[in-house]
Amino acid sequence: MLTQETLQKVVAEWLRDAEMPPLTPREQPIPDLAKTKRILALVGPRRAGKTYFLYQIISGLLQSGTAKRNDILFVDFEDYRLADFQPEDIEQLLAVFYQLAGKAPRFLLFDEVQHLPSWSRVLRTLHNTRKYAIVVTGSNASLLGSKIATELRGRYDDLMILPFSFREHLRHHGVAWDRALLATPESGLIARAFDKYVKYGGFPESAGLPDESARRRLMQTYFDTIFYKDVLERYGIRARRLLDILMRNMLESYSSLFSISAFEKQIKAHGQAGSKRSIAEYLRYLEEAFFITTCEKFDFSPRKRMMNPRKVYLMDTGFSLLSGAFTENRGRLLENVVALEFFRRRSRSLYYRNAGECDFLVQEGTRATEAWQVCWALNRSNEKREINGLLEAMREYGISEGGILTYAQEETRSVEGSTVRILPVWKWLL
Repeated sequence: MLTQETLQKVVAEWLRDAEMPPLTPREQPIPDLAKTKRILALVGPRRAGKTYFLYQIISGLLQSGTAKRNDILFVDFEDYRLADFQPEDIEQLLAVFYQLAGKAPRFLLFDEVQHLPSWSRVLRTLHNTRKYAIVVTGSNASLLGSKIATELRGRYDDLMILPFSFREHLRHHGVAWDRALLATPESGLIARAFDKYVKYGGFPESAGLPDESARRRLMQTYFDTIFYKDVLERYGIRARRLLDILMRNMLESYSSLFSISAFEKQIKAHGQAGSKRSIAEYLRYLEEAFFITTCEKFDFSPRKRMMNPRKVYLMDTGFSLLSGAFTENRGRLLENVVALEFFRRRSRSLYYRNAGECDFLVQEGTRATEAWQVCWALNRSNEKREINGLLEAMREYGISEGGILTYAQEETRSVEGSTVRILPVWKWLL
C-alpha cells in the first residue's frame, strides 16, 4: 500500500537531493514549456535517451531562470516504491509537493508514465485544469505515437528521441569540429569517429563501453527486451518461433528488399508455419517497437506502393553486431545510416526502381525533391549502375538535388550533360 510517508520521501529526494547527471545535449529543439498549452510526449526506442532528455529540459528551465527546483515535480514511475501507485494517488502526490515546497508545481515531468494505471485519463484530467505544463516519457511498448494519438487526441505534441545522430556522437566523445576543420588533416579524427558510429550505432550506453564484446552483449539485451516485452507480451503473440525467425532475418538482410510472399515461401520450405497476414502484422509490430524502419517504393499510386516489397532498415546499426554473418557488409551499413538520418529528420524517403535503381528519393508534398545513391565506394564494377540509376530517377521526376554518398570519395562529375555530386556520408551527416 502506498503511504504518504513514501510520497514524502520521493518528493523530498527530488526537491533536495537529486542532481542532474552529466548530459550530452541533444539536437531536438525544446518547446517553451512556460507557453505551451499541450502535453509534450517523448517517444522513441528504449534506451535512446528519453529520460536524459527530460533532465536536459529541467536543466534548461533552471539555467534560464524560467523555473526553480520547487516549481518542478519530476516523478520516475519505474521507482519500485511507486509500484502500488494508483490514479487517485495523484491528488495526494500534488498535496505532498505543496506541503514540502510551499506551493503547487508549475511543471510536471513524468518518466515511464505507462506504469501509472489509466495514465491517459490521469493526464487528460491534469491537462484540463490548465495549471501545469506536462512532459511525459514512456517505453515504446506503451507510449507510441499511435497510442498517444488515440488516448490524447488534440492534447499533445510528440518529440522523437532516437539514438545519437552523428553530430551528437561527436559531441558525446568530445570531438569538436567546424567547417574549416573539414579541410585539414585533422578531419581524420571525424572519419575515425564515423567508423565507430557506423559499426556500433548511436545508443548512448553503447558509446561508453570498452570493447565490441561488451557492445554486443548490450545489443543482445536490447534485442531480447524488444522481442519479449515490446512485441511478444504486448501483442499476445503465440507464434514465438515465427517472430524469432523474422527478427533474426532482419539482422541478416537489413538495407534490402523484404518480400512477405518470398519470406512465407522460405519459411514454409523449412517446415515453419506462418501466413502472409501474420508476417505483415509482425512487421508492423517491429516498426512500432522501433526495431526497424521501412521504405516503400516510390509511386504516385498508394495501391502500387502497398503491393511492392519494402526496404527494411535496422533502427540502429549496432544491432548488426548480432548478425551471424562472417564478414561485415560495409555498404549496407552505410545505407542503413543514411536511412536512419532521413527518419531522424522526419523526411519521407522511398526507393526508386525501374530500368535502374536509386536508393532514396525524398518526397515533399506530392513531389520528389532529392535523389541519393549510397555505396561504400564508386569503382569500375558499380559506377555505371550507380550513376545511371541516379540520373534516371532525377530525370524522370525533374529532381535537381542529389548525388552519390560514399564512405570517403568526394568529387563532382559531369555525366551526359548532368552534374553528379559524390560526397562522403559523414560530411552529408554534418
